[in-house]
Amino acid sequence: MTDFAAARANMVESQIRPNKVTDPALIRALAALPREQFVPVGRRPLAYVDEDLPIGGGRYLMEPMVLARLIQTASPDPDGIALVVGCGTGYAAAVLARLCETVIGVESDKALAARAAATLTDLGIDNALIVEGPAGAGYPKQAPYDTILFDGAIPEFPDTLAAQCAEGGRMVGVLTGGGAGIGVGRATVGIAYGGIVSKRPVFDAGVPLLPEFAETRVFRF
Repeated sequence: MTDFAAARANMVESQIRPNKVTDPALIRALAALPREQFVPVGRRPLAYVDEDLPIGGGRYLMEPMVLARLIQTASPDPDGIALVVGCGTGYAAAVLARLCETVIGVESDKALAARAAATLTDLGIDNALIVEGPAGAGYPKQAPYDTILFDGAIPEFPDTLAAQCAEGGRMVGVLTGGGAGIGVGRATVGIAYGGIVSKRPVFDAGVPLLPEFAETRVFRF
């Protein structure tokens, strides 16, 4: 039987701390949250490995180190509100819920959204809400957001979601520049000022693309 507590501690000490993650509140969140509960039962022994894990529907739980560095780069406001785009089973939303006042997770897959909501309830996380709907539309009802996190790779930050970012707010995600599948992208932070998002690459990362953001290829003859 897997000792999940030991595996979680090892994840923090061998994956998180050595990879430039230094924020104490973030480290405490990662050390406390049972990541295995956000993974399908058959894959739970792999919950703390340093790779992206399939969670169903062509979706993945992002590699712990990449997620941690993205969240640290976002510098979430403890009194702020965060949006997780394509939240899957809700792990990133659960981490941010320990760092922000309110978290909204939007998920288009009905089964994943239901699983995320149930897991957050089981863990007593009451400041995170899961909304079923198109991830690309965000959740304008609760905007503006101080932090917007994309829980998977995307080609670029979409204008529809940039419009939901607060003045001075941050968008973080792995941008592929139009590539498909799993390839090397750039973990990027975008800061919104005056309706314009200024982008800065932070580190290289390869994570699976969020399916809703895959570019549609048009063939012309």
